[in-house]
Amino acid sequence: MPKIVISLQDMENMNVSAPRVTRRGVFGLAAALGAATLGGCNDGQWNSIDISGSSPRLAFAMTRASDGEQVSEADYRGQIVLLYFGYTFCPDICPTTLSNVVDILRRLGPDARHVRFLFVTVDPNRDTLPVLAEYMKSFGPRFVGLRGTPDEIAALARRYRVVATVLPATKDHPYEVTHSSAIYVFDASGAARLLVSSLAVSPPPIAATAADLKRLVAHTRPQGFLTRLMGVV
Repeated sequence: MPKIVISLQDMENMNVSAPRVTRRGVFGLAAALGAATLGGCNDGQWNSIDISGSSPRLAFAMTRASDGEQVSEADYRGQIVLLYFGYTFCPDICPTTLSNVVDILRRLGPDARHVRFLFVTVDPNRDTLPVLAEYMKSFGPRFVGLRGTPDEIAALARRYRVVATVLPATKDHPYEVTHSSAIYVFDASGAARLLVSSLAVSPPPIAATAADLKRLVAHTRPQGFLTRLMGVV
């Protein structure tokens, strides 16, 4: 069984202290990475961490679970994309995060049609396409499951400084998966804009994240003549 490891060595190379990462202890990891390695900061206009210009654009090539098609970032151009790394067997962080995203999308109302949540599995050994597709279906049509080879997943995780490990079971150790709980938010052009450090904390920043997404959607919608005219008066 292949093993995926996005090592904490990346953090050491960036002079970021490497705490012991466990399934329950990764909530703050993405926030630390966002502040220390991406150069992003909250400029007072966003509730989430502003990473504009300091994180790579959306770029990937994966298999979409719902139809088995090969897809890339081009398939989601024009949408606000939330990129998340997780796995379907996750007992707490992933279902909590996705349930809170459902709540956020509900708050967006009609604007939710401009948003896609891309769930990249870090556990392709168990997350087959049918398993992943069924899991996404339980959260709604805005949720897209993506699966790649271990090397493809590791490369994408490194691109966004995401820490994840899959350790196969041994006689002395159970099967274990760890991953950070960050959500990267990309605008309609594919540019990285925001980092939501976690939606699996208590209380989750649901209203604040919804407000950020609504603002991004507002910048995405084409403006009519009267709207543009009012903007310059």
